[in-house]
Amino acid sequence: MEYYPRKIEEKLEKWIKRKEAIIIKGPRQSGKTTLLLHLREKFGGDYVTLEDDEMLNAFENAPKQFMSRFMNKEGILYIDEAQYSKKAGKTIKLLFDLFSDKLKIIVTGSGSFDIKVEVGKYLVGRTVYFELFPLDFEEFLMWKAKDLHKIFVDYKESLASFIRQGDEPQHPAFEREFYNLLEEYLIYGGFPAVVKEGDEDTKKELLKNLTQTYLEKDIFFFLNIRHLEKFRNFLKYLSFNTGSLLEISGVMRELNMDYRTAEHYLSILNSTFIISLLPPFQGSLTTELKKSRRIYFLDTGLRNSLINNFLTLESRIDRGVLLENFIFNELRSNFDCKINYWRTTGKAEVDFILNLGDEIVPVEVKSRSKLTRGFLSFLRHYTPKVAIVFTEREFGVKVMGVTKVAFVPHFFI
Repeated sequence: MEYYPRKIEEKLEKWIKRKEAIIIKGPRQSGKTTLLLHLREKFGGDYVTLEDDEMLNAFENAPKQFMSRFMNKEGILYIDEAQYSKKAGKTIKLLFDLFSDKLKIIVTGSGSFDIKVEVGKYLVGRTVYFELFPLDFEEFLMWKAKDLHKIFVDYKESLASFIRQGDEPQHPAFEREFYNLLEEYLIYGGFPAVVKEGDEDTKKELLKNLTQTYLEKDIFFFLNIRHLEKFRNFLKYLSFNTGSLLEISGVMRELNMDYRTAEHYLSILNSTFIISLLPPFQGSLTTELKKSRRIYFLDTGLRNSLINNFLTLESRIDRGVLLENFIFNELRSNFDCKINYWRTTGKAEVDFILNLGDEIVPVEVKSRSKLTRGFLSFLRHYTPKVAIVFTEREFGVKVMGVTKVAFVPHFFI
């Protein structure tokens, strides 16, 4: 089996020999099945999918016999597509309690899995959770440009060193190549099948089919949402408003939808790994927004497919939105911390605030324009040690008041 590496492997390998069950969640077609088959090839064991009706029936109605069949010398069982079982949480708990001394259980499920099954309430203390998303930009480069990947990792480390210690970031090289790769990534996203495909029309068709499968299986079949056209319109509305403040009243008015339905749909999209909701930063200013959230998509290719826009970046009016969405996803992937945006009632704003222990790091994403008054206002009021501006036009570090501000390319993350 041809296999392309994923960063999650290193994390998983630390838990393979431990007793806890492993549950891997993520959106459809993010590579969960391929990952399980790779782990089986590497560590041995047996693989089953609960999409198979016979396996599902045995798993739910004869769990002891199900497990007895797969007692293998490696002591590992990989259970794929667990969202097909309404009893998954309860059954996995039983199997763990009876067989965890003899058999390691590794389970995958799509986003609807946790909502429908409520698996977490059964497995407290018995399992560790991992999330497998579409490829981040580092993984994308691992697949598409191995010769640039090592250079990119050095760039990431130099930016992390700037955040930790204020060290000068490495000067970028091969910028045109990095930006060409970034453009492909922003337009078509990081779903594995899409990244592997070279033909642009096929990429578009794969993204279209992914959306349709998500709506038909996760939304209609698993989550029992019957008004698919209303849900699709809601999803498209969010696509056109990526990066914007979400005003539920505006959604209700635009789509003729009640508040409860809008919030329910929003919760589903967040829980099934289609969107992320970014809350506001709440410091000490009385003028700061306290409640409104911003919307970002976990994959920009999927978002572009929803609005049927695959134009080049140079031709797009939403170029800045895509770059902002990209930086947000990369910050989430690279920094294990709370992330917020900052905005006052006077509309002064900063795109992202990283909350790193006792330190905060403001992050601004620019396409071509100058720094905003909001960013400068935040620096004056909160006096962070360092700040980051992602931009094409400048590189280097400037001191603004007491803050070191690094100006770096968008791919420097």
